[in-house]
Amino acid sequence: MKKLVNFKTLVLLFVLCTSQIKVYAQDNVIDEVVWIVGDEAILKSDVEEERLNAQYNGVKFEGDPYCVIPEQIAIQKLYLHQAAIDSVEVTDSEVMQQVEWQINNIIRQIGSKEKMEEYFNKTYTQIRETMRESAREKLTVERMQKKLVGDIKITPAEVRKYFKELPQDSVPFIPTQVEVQIITQQPKIPIAEIDDVKKRLREYSDRVTSGDTPFSSLAILYSEDPGSARRGGELGFMGKGELLPEFAAVAFNLSDPKKVSKIVETEYGFHIIQLIEKRGDRINCRHILLKPRVSDKDLQAAMGRLDSVANDIRSNKFTFDQAASVISHDKETRNNNGLMANSRTSTSKFEMDQLPQEVAKAVDKLNIGEISKAFTMVNDKGKQVCAVVKLKSRIDGHKATITDDYQNLKELVLSKIRAQKLDQWIKDKQKKTYVRINEGWKKCDFKYPGWVK
Repeated sequence: MKKLVNFKTLVLLFVLCTSQIKVYAQDNVIDEVVWIVGDEAILKSDVEEERLNAQYNGVKFEGDPYCVIPEQIAIQKLYLHQAAIDSVEVTDSEVMQQVEWQINNIIRQIGSKEKMEEYFNKTYTQIRETMRESAREKLTVERMQKKLVGDIKITPAEVRKYFKELPQDSVPFIPTQVEVQIITQQPKIPIAEIDDVKKRLREYSDRVTSGDTPFSSLAILYSEDPGSARRGGELGFMGKGELLPEFAAVAFNLSDPKKVSKIVETEYGFHIIQLIEKRGDRINCRHILLKPRVSDKDLQAAMGRLDSVANDIRSNKFTFDQAASVISHDKETRNNNGLMANSRTSTSKFEMDQLPQEVAKAVDKLNIGEISKAFTMVNDKGKQVCAVVKLKSRIDGHKATITDDYQNLKELVLSKIRAQKLDQWIKDKQKKTYVRINEGWKKCDFKYPGWVK
């Protein structure tokens, strides 16, 4: 029996015989393969997508973006190829956690889901899908890099030697770092408001079941998930790990596309779900999301409660630690006396620009040990909450010393050694990998000149 040739191999064989691939729609070029790395294509649209993301995040390129970006993608392809060989993988839950963090971070900065959709010119669902693949690749690359350099160790003597040999003008500056404790309260939502939301969802369910109105039409009209609402509530095919546990538990138990699920509560609000199709361990469904409203009165009441708690702490009736562990609604910090953790560094120390904007503003005015007034913020779940913070410690910005900043200097030395090893790995991998670059994309001062052979 003849061995079947997969699509990527066919694309590669075609590229070997032609100068470039272009995708046409009514005689207009809408996309183009600009690089080939191994059997992976890099499209012009991939480059444009990364350029737009960089522009949004304020990233500046040292050189032409149309040279820098495709090289960065090509390097990523090298790592992904090695990850496939070494069976390096990440889980669906890790991917979705990264996606949710990214989306909520963008919404906090840009103001709303609608503004995010307008900026990227995509629906919320399309943005999630794009981010899902991007996050999976990013996490896989990071895991592959850790595997390549994970066994590197250095001794205190090596750190001291490195610091001693550093020219004075090269000694790193350590930015101001703070440790922050936080207490949050979610404003109370009246039972009547929740009952009203559930009543409306039951009415929508009855209209679908009776055949009066299609589920998709109701989603377009009423769902408060703007991305999926535009698609009639459709979420696209997802695995269990890509959905919230409560949502997945109900959605994956649906079997009849004509029926509507019971009401499901998640951290985003209340949903009803309709099955579209199942394919193996993935599911495509529609949903309608309604969110209970927080009134200004309830918001002010929550602020008042937190200000009262802060005053009691200032009066030494109890400590901030005790209050955080008992009354805070923040699951991530409650069991650690309210101490915020920096996921980037796996420590409790933050540079000011690493804190949520509202927290940073409150902390900036505090002395060590002081507690802020209550303020509102949007948490990482996209919900408005009330909070007070305490500045636990502050280390002002300074030039590093071996005595006070050994850990920072150790990480600096390790980063340098790891970077050198990864640089050499890339150069070695280039030599073993087929690379083709279209003529119009070759005239670049690449960081790794081995691309053009």
